[in-house]
Amino acid sequence: MKPSTGTYTFTDSSQKDLLKLIGVIPVKYEGRSYNFPIQLWLLDSFPFTPPICLLKPTSNMVIREGKHVDAKGRIHLPGLHNWDYPKSSVVELLREMSVKFEEDPPLSAKTTVDNKDPHELLTFVSNLKINDGGIRTQDQQTIKVSVIGGGDLGMACVMSILSKCKVDKLVFIDVAESSTKGGSTDLEIFSVPKVEVSKDLSASAGSRVVVVTANAWSNERSYISVVQTNVDLYRRIIPNLAHLSPTAVLLIASQPVDIMTHVAWRQSGLPPTHVIGAGCNLDSERLSYVLDINLNTHKPAWVIGELSDNKVCVMSNVGPSSNGALEIAPGSNSTKPLLDRAFELIKKRGQRSWSVSLSVADITNSILTNKMKAHAVSTLAQGWGGIGAEVFLSLPCVMGANGSTRLAGVSLVQEDDSKLRESVSSLSDLMSQLKI
Repeated sequence: MKPSTGTYTFTDSSQKDLLKLIGVIPVKYEGRSYNFPIQLWLLDSFPFTPPICLLKPTSNMVIREGKHVDAKGRIHLPGLHNWDYPKSSVVELLREMSVKFEEDPPLSAKTTVDNKDPHELLTFVSNLKINDGGIRTQDQQTIKVSVIGGGDLGMACVMSILSKCKVDKLVFIDVAESSTKGGSTDLEIFSVPKVEVSKDLSASAGSRVVVVTANAWSNERSYISVVQTNVDLYRRIIPNLAHLSPTAVLLIASQPVDIMTHVAWRQSGLPPTHVIGAGCNLDSERLSYVLDINLNTHKPAWVIGELSDNKVCVMSNVGPSSNGALEIAPGSNSTKPLLDRAFELIKKRGQRSWSVSLSVADITNSILTNKMKAHAVSTLAQGWGGIGAEVFLSLPCVMGANGSTRLAGVSLVQEDDSKLRESVSSLSDLMSQLKI
């Protein structure tokens, strides 16, 4: 294997200069030894993430799509899916490649007019994918969603999105350095339809929504040190995710959600409309339900602010079926008791993995279907209601295919306004201590 540099083109047509390894691996088949040409591309996050492995057939070879290689020559192996640095290495990967290719050779000789081997010809034809319109090409409108980070919340998000949303492909990437690992093996064992399990961030390329649930909690004593470990994890994954899916909406569910959404926005280089956090959406949906069912208000309501004890409630000025523009009603002493009463009814419900994942799936569905529904998501709050600091708070945002659009700011009652200002101050202080 010889190292060199080159420009790699991702599935979304974006390009990046990377280090690559080019060479051949020996493969024995039916008593004979063959040299299979391969190419390995090392991402910026290598060795924490596995290389992108490709077959590079010569002009007299043809790719045989099979268990370990797709039609484009992309290599898929257990060692890639279960990559775990420093246990995993390129050397071990090449050994596994030789063994697997001996079981199911992914290359065969290209037939010519003078040498039409029936066996080789049948093998070639059987691996072509043909439909009524001719040779099948990749659908440019594929609806793809990726969930980054294993654990209970990651698994729950996968299942909730599959249930709630119409997707063609859902990629579940179990990040090796995340403390929320596990569960991906079960998805592989039971072969859940439409789900691809991977440890390679490049598998997320071309996603419309990327949900990040990964956390990397450490044993540090101070809170700032604990959060910093999560920031360091994000530094290794967020820039790559944004590069692989430059038009996607990043939906953050890691904790603390307001801080991590802010960090993701800074590290991704994406516009703030395309980086949101799950924030107070779950509480908001619960609040609207209680107001509608128990108190018969029939108006959307939202929990806004920091995901902490400083959360406050606001209500829409119109019902969802009204033709009027959706706006937040200004705070008043007449509506506050009603909102406080409803909020008390939902306070003790807690936020379990399944409930959070259903909230994430609902936001994802609004993006994929361009529903233009208002969700209380963590977003850049600067300029809203007189907020001057660069902080992320949950605010009502209309969600659609182009990301989020904030509803206009309003004046709040003094008690609620003080809570928001306190959150702005504490979040700004915490962000100033982090190394982004």
